[in-house]
Amino acid sequence: MKVTIVGYGNMGTGLATSLAKTEHQVVITGRDLEKAQQLAARLGDKVRVLPETEAASDADLIIATAPYAEQVDALAKLGDLAGKIVIDISNPLKPDYSGLALGHTTSAAEEIAKALPGAKVIKAFNTIFAAIFSEDPDFGHGTKVQVFYAGDDDKSKRRVEEMIESMGFLPVDAGPLSNARNLEPIGMQNIWFGFTAKQGTGIAPVWLPRHY
Repeated sequence: MKVTIVGYGNMGTGLATSLAKTEHQVVITGRDLEKAQQLAARLGDKVRVLPETEAASDADLIIATAPYAEQVDALAKLGDLAGKIVIDISNPLKPDYSGLALGHTTSAAEEIAKALPGAKVIKAFNTIFAAIFSEDPDFGHGTKVQVFYAGDDDKSKRRVEEMIESMGFLPVDAGPLSNARNLEPIGMQNIWFGFTAKQGTGIAPVWLPRHY
């Protein structure tokens, strides 16, 4: 698949690094193409850089890695995204990281979907830290890092699931896009464990079934 990553911060870099090890073709874009070029140069021939106005034209998947407050503006620069699969990885954090600015009746993913009519928005990757992408996705004892994903279009969810699996993670279908209201608090709790509780960024939530 052709995957466009919007942004080259910690999460954008982590996703690009992981995807560069797969068979997917990766495009990085953003405001500063020089920074994007520096990242692409480290990752090899499967990763290239395109201006924002060209980056989405033939993309199968678009991963939006900007902070939630900047997400819609960053995606708008790509042009018309109707019919495109857009993966939102953000958590709508308050500026002081004390909690979420949205919840209960909507979510970051749902608000982004409202702002992008016709786009097929999927929530994913918001419950793991960027550091996870450079580690072995198998945590040991048969437990892989799980990536929860939620969306309303089944065909789009299958494409996202395929990408997650190719990166070595375990995809977990978390239901419709409205369930991003549940996933984003999990992401916030993971941030609390990582920083406030000082567990570090090598942690990730998992849902474990009991095997009888």
